[in-house]
Amino acid sequence: MRRTRHLLAGLALTAGLLAGAAPDVTAAPTPLATATTSAPYSWKNVRIDGGGFVPGIVFNRAEKNLVYARTDIGGAYRWNRSTATWTPLLDSVDWDHWGHTGVVALASDSVDPNRVYAAVGTYTNDWDPGNGAVLRSADRGATWQRADLPFKLGGNMPGRGMGERLAIDPHRNSVLYLGAPSGNGLWRSTDSGATWAKVTSFTNPGSYRQDPTDTSGYNSDQQGVVWVTFDESTGTAGTATRTIYAGVGDKDNAVHRSTDAGATWTRLPGQPTGYLAHKGVLDAANGYLYLAYSDKAGPYDGGKGQVWRYATATGAWQNISPAAEADTYYGFSGLTVDRQHPGTVMVSGYSSWYPDTQIFRSTDSGASWTRAWDYTSYPDRTERYTMDASSAPWLTWGASPAPPEKSPKLGWMTEALEIDPFDSNRMMYGTGATLYGTTELARWDTGGKFTIRPMVQGLEETAVLDLASPPTGAPLISALGDIGGFRHTDLTQVPSMMFTGPNFTSTTSVDFAETEPDTVVRAGHLDGGPRVAFSTDNGANWRAGQEPSGVTGGGTVAASADGGRFVWSPDGTGVHTGTGGAWTASTGIPAGATVESDRVDPLTFYGFKSGTFYVSTDGGASFTAKATGLPAEGPARFKAVPGRKGDLWLAGGSTASTYGLWHSTDGGAAFTRVAGVDQADTVGFGKAAPGASYPALYTSARIGGVRGIFRSTDAGASWVRVNDDAHQWGWTGGAITGDPRVYGRVYVSTNGRGIVYGDTTETGGGDGGGTDPGTPPAPGVCSVTYAVTGQWAGGFTARVTVRNTGTARLDGWTVRWTQPAGQRVTQAWNAAVTQTGAEVTATHLSYNATLAPGASTAFGFNGTWTGTNPPPAAFTCA
Repeated sequence: MRRTRHLLAGLALTAGLLAGAAPDVTAAPTPLATATTSAPYSWKNVRIDGGGFVPGIVFNRAEKNLVYARTDIGGAYRWNRSTATWTPLLDSVDWDHWGHTGVVALASDSVDPNRVYAAVGTYTNDWDPGNGAVLRSADRGATWQRADLPFKLGGNMPGRGMGERLAIDPHRNSVLYLGAPSGNGLWRSTDSGATWAKVTSFTNPGSYRQDPTDTSGYNSDQQGVVWVTFDESTGTAGTATRTIYAGVGDKDNAVHRSTDAGATWTRLPGQPTGYLAHKGVLDAANGYLYLAYSDKAGPYDGGKGQVWRYATATGAWQNISPAAEADTYYGFSGLTVDRQHPGTVMVSGYSSWYPDTQIFRSTDSGASWTRAWDYTSYPDRTERYTMDASSAPWLTWGASPAPPEKSPKLGWMTEALEIDPFDSNRMMYGTGATLYGTTELARWDTGGKFTIRPMVQGLEETAVLDLASPPTGAPLISALGDIGGFRHTDLTQVPSMMFTGPNFTSTTSVDFAETEPDTVVRAGHLDGGPRVAFSTDNGANWRAGQEPSGVTGGGTVAASADGGRFVWSPDGTGVHTGTGGAWTASTGIPAGATVESDRVDPLTFYGFKSGTFYVSTDGGASFTAKATGLPAEGPARFKAVPGRKGDLWLAGGSTASTYGLWHSTDGGAAFTRVAGVDQADTVGFGKAAPGASYPALYTSARIGGVRGIFRSTDAGASWVRVNDDAHQWGWTGGAITGDPRVYGRVYVSTNGRGIVYGDTTETGGGDGGGTDPGTPPAPGVCSVTYAVTGQWAGGFTARVTVRNTGTARLDGWTVRWTQPAGQRVTQAWNAAVTQTGAEVTATHLSYNATLAPGASTAFGFNGTWTGTNPPPAAFTCA
């Protein structure tokens, strides 16, 4: 089990990201450029279920079962009660705004439950080149508008489990507050999040820094204003709430209050000092403000803590800590009250790593407490709960620890803890790897045991570092940050276990032998080593390898085509070659080079670093510099084509210098830049299109001015975009591969949204094949598919896909239909849409008018409905 979370992934990716600005994220997605066409695809996650830190859970206080969760780098999610799954809400975040997948705060509007807000931004230092923003949605996160901020936000920074930093006035919901980091103070919006201004009367920006000596800016940034809480008993509907509390990263002045609707602020008198207030939760029914304190910002650290209660009517403070300060070795953070029984309060010892996290519960406003588990006779424990991790069995980490530790743990990094305001039996809490919950919480107080299970399906939060799809065996083998990686024999099922024997903290590289795919090798990070492992059964079982002296990290590793030899370029030392035992230093290649193998010749290996390509023809013993003039700055990734000796593709570079996609057919002696590809960051291969002999190519790239995931079936001569603006996933530059067994299937890495895979919905397969020039082309014909992609009370979002089903180019299209139940179109994008009565007409725009044979485009709209929302019975397309 891991105590760190995603920092490595964030560090690894920043060098290759774009710093340029892009248009605002609004309800209308960015249009496609005219230089590209699109292919119809459906997208899903390869199921892992969780895998990362869930620092925030937000229940709407007015509508039952409306729940949101935020992650540190994987976006935000909405709970789907009917399926008990989470729906991702920020997949539309584009490449240029990759930092907006880090969510530092969420707020759900109790006056208008359709409204939800997210404060986004991943790092406050220079790892993230962009500023933060507040996203606002009037349709529960189906679509968003963005208000840019003049400072950065840190969804993956220290202190990210404190909060929530974003709060909506429960009586005047056009008023919102945002606590900012980095000395930027408190900010307010009075127009439902459209614009923001600093609250100049709030003068304490917070002084606490995790490590003031950290020159990277990661641990040395000011935590700032970390939470805002309204006292709803001091306002009436339509008027701003009078009393507001705010928590600040300041051990001497942690809690501030306004009694005049935010006009003026003062330090709350009599408050405890020496700690940071991670949470401030108000029980207005009983007039208590509860505060959970820790000596550190979290989410990993914290050695001491206290819990206090403040009486809002009298100003009296009381230490209600569930454990004496001298007995704590953790801080307190997760904090919640039962809105159905306001005297019931719960708090977590979030940083109790060993032997387990601790959760405390009081039914008398903190006068007395019970624990989730206690010692009987050390090291034996008695527990009020049972753990059922059968839906995600890898949460045991394959461990069998000695008592008092158990596997799976109750949790760690438990900074998000919430009781359902409508159901006292339901509780959810976040950990460093999943989201747990129970629907039997009342048994805590009656002596029965309640069951805790993962409540995380659909919430995929892994940073993907490498991917491999062998021609036989498991269709996918992955290298992941924090939880190592998995062998997926079924993409729709959660594997029983991540890689073990050894269990890397992060796997940085994985490869298989092309002609002997049962031979697999992986390299990664592990405290104390070894940092390389081998499998002879397609990744089902592993043995640890040896490592040369000086190794500090995984680096990249390659298996020869026949599996008889391996070349490893680890961190901390030079490139080495071996047969699975001892290693011998390679010559002629610099340390830190990326290495790959030829997929035909078992003696040929390749390397690349700083613009120079290297080739070995003696099994990696010696390398010779070959092609030069390739990208010398920024990350670069290359691969050899299966079944074609010496056929190589290289993607990479940086916006400051050379950036693109290159192809070599002579084993790396020379490379030709692929015309039309402005930028490229990954390259991979999959099964050839029907009738084609060359494998399908896939890349995360910028082609024709458009960023996306692209496919070519004619060796790079032409490209189609296979994702769309609703499926962008921020940064996708880590790895990509097609599936050698399924034409059109592509696996895409993300930095926080897990592994996504797409399958083509084309009939007949293939694209870009053209027609016989001696045969007159058939007229262009189009077909229409319609799908409701989001629905809520009175509103919905629909997606309409138009596809050219003819054999000639389609120049312009118009789609018409009749709304069958009085639905009204209120907003549309990627088409000009008009409605007269029940009749709707949608016409192409200039950039998506032309469709090649087999190509498609899509437009979307928001609409309203009453009673029922059936789909249109028929469409006309011409």
